Amino acid sequence: MAVGTLPGERARPAARTARHPAAATGLRPLLTVLGLFALWQAVVLATAVPPYILPPPMAVLETLATSWRLILGHAGITGLEILLGFLLGGLLGAGSGLLLATFATARRWLLPLFVVSQALPVFALAPLLVLWLGYGMASKIAMAVLIIYFPIAAAFYDGLRRADPEMLDLVRLLGASRFDTMRLIRLPAALPSLASGLRVAASVAPIGAVVGEWVGSAGGLGYLMLHANARMQIDLMFAALLVLAAMALVLYLTVDRLGRRLTPWQAETTSDF
Repeated sequence: MAVGTLPGERARPAARTARHPAAATGLRPLLTVLGLFALWQAVVLATAVPPYILPPPMAVLETLATSWRLILGHAGITGLEILLGFLLGGLLGAGSGLLLATFATARRWLLPLFVVSQALPVFALAPLLVLWLGYGMASKIAMAVLIIYFPIAAAFYDGLRRADPEMLDLVRLLGASRFDTMRLIRLPAALPSLASGLRVAASVAPIGAVVGEWVGSAGGLGYLMLHANARMQIDLMFAALLVLAAMALVLYLTVDRLGRRLTPWQAETTSDF
């Protein structure tokens, strides 16, 4: 007999009660999207704005359904640029944070350059990257790396510095080497900060690829949106924008899930979505 039940009364299955919060969590994003589409339609009806300025949502969805092959081809290019930029920027950012936290000489020489480099407007470098690397995928990946690099490096470096001082003193007294101290104390303590930096990087990764495509490209969602705007195909431009938003959301949710698996000891284990 389960605790809290009367004699002869059956205990309710725990799986049935736990099913409702999960269903509510999955329903929330759908309701949010439907609410945004309803608000969009209400603005179109209330203002009577011309469709070449703000097309109604049904027209955009119709264009998405009829031009899905065109949009999917460009989305594949942009998605690959975002993914490669995120992976490369993550590796470089994590490596830089580890280098700065490990070696004082590197910290004295590189940290000022690391900070000053962020004073430069990254978007202003896009034309130079296209000039140096060409109109292909390399310049878009480099642009994404430049945007992704700093949040990851800064978050990881800050997390490595915030390791518990008492634990560090303890392992030093026990004769642990610098490598063991980094592996056993600093790295586990910095994983939550690294996960936060990866989430921020995932949210800004599409910006670098799209801006690079706007400056000069032969394909991608940014290229498609730019040419659709020039031809006054605003419904196509909005359809490409919706696909880009969906890709960014999927990337963020994937990184968020991986970050929570990376830090299972965190108190907050449920996603906000």
